[in-house]
Amino acid sequence: MKTAWLGVAVAVVFASGCAQKDWIDRTLVTVDVTGVWAGGFTRTSGSAGQSVGEVVFALQQQGAKVTGMMNLPILVGFPGVSSEGIRIEGTVSGDTFTFHQVTGQTIQGEFPVHGDEMTGSWAWTTTQTATLHRRQ
Repeated sequence: MKTAWLGVAVAVVFASGCAQKDWIDRTLVTVDVTGVWAGGFTRTSGSAGQSVGEVVFALQQQGAKVTGMMNLPILVGFPGVSSEGIRIEGTVSGDTFTFHQVTGQTIQGEFPVHGDEMTGSWAWTTTQTATLHRRQ
């Protein structure tokens, strides 16, 4: 009987340990992306390699949650794109910032962050890549 209870206890300990690790991995935040990030972007699909223009992110982070604006001056006037930019929200998990557009056309992106630089991509009508630097 004691052996059966020991087996149950061991199973519970291992099961709770696995659940805790998954929870920790999903909520671990190792970088802060608050601030203004800017850089040039290029297309990686469609007219691949074509330099398109500048992109600016103005981000505010609280814990893992990120809100802000994505400004693409070249697209001002397109549906859903104002002179202030496109509202985005996302999360930071570990050292990776992922985001999506709040309303309108669906933009989704992912940027690994390394200090004051992040390099990644987003998809809208085509896929774009960019290297952004935090403005001081």
